[in-house]
Amino acid sequence: MLTFVTTNPGKVHEAEEYLGSVEQFDFDYTEVQGEDLGTIAAHGAREAYREAGEPVIVDDSGLFVDAFDGFPGPYSSYVESHVGIERVWRLTEPEDDHGAKFRTVVAYCDGEGFDAGGADRREGAPNERTVSGASRARADSVRDGDPPVKIFEGVVPGTIVEPRGDGGFGYDPIFEHDGTTFAEMDTEEKNAVSHRGRALAKLGDWLDETGRV
Repeated sequence: MLTFVTTNPGKVHEAEEYLGSVEQFDFDYTEVQGEDLGTIAAHGAREAYREAGEPVIVDDSGLFVDAFDGFPGPYSSYVESHVGIERVWRLTEPEDDHGAKFRTVVAYCDGEGFDAGGADRREGAPNERTVSGASRARADSVRDGDPPVKIFEGVVPGTIVEPRGDGGFGYDPIFEHDGTTFAEMDTEEKNAVSHRGRALAKLGDWLDETGRV
């Protein structure tokens, strides 16, 4: 059984579409501060695995605005709660570039090593180099004895626009993909293009190939 460490049952429902049976585990793991989603999710996955003692997945997501060099990125939740999505739109509006991306990383940990790729290897980022089983950017954060973590990334490109739509949550009203904001999509439409869904699909393919769960 694969355990999704989250307080959001909607994420579990989405995960089941790609992974089959998934158990929700409400565990308040430490969310470290950092500029890389993978670092944050990997730390959470290791901590959650130690608590659960079984295969776990942890996800972390962010909105990366091109005009702001990817900010707010890993700080998206903080910026949303303290600044608000309308102010993010107003800050972006005068810029020439309104491009943005939603990114999600899903971190998998089962306490075992990996035959190929090693720990903290990011699926979907072919240009990322690795050092002794950990990405160069994260090598210093992995301590001896830490269980390995596999990272899967999903990305959806879009545009920052004036808020539209009554659905979704977070930045959905200001994120437009193929002419429609995430807040204007129903759950089925959004899940079909979801950044989280894309990461979960990569995880699902890898689990099938390796027979891990």
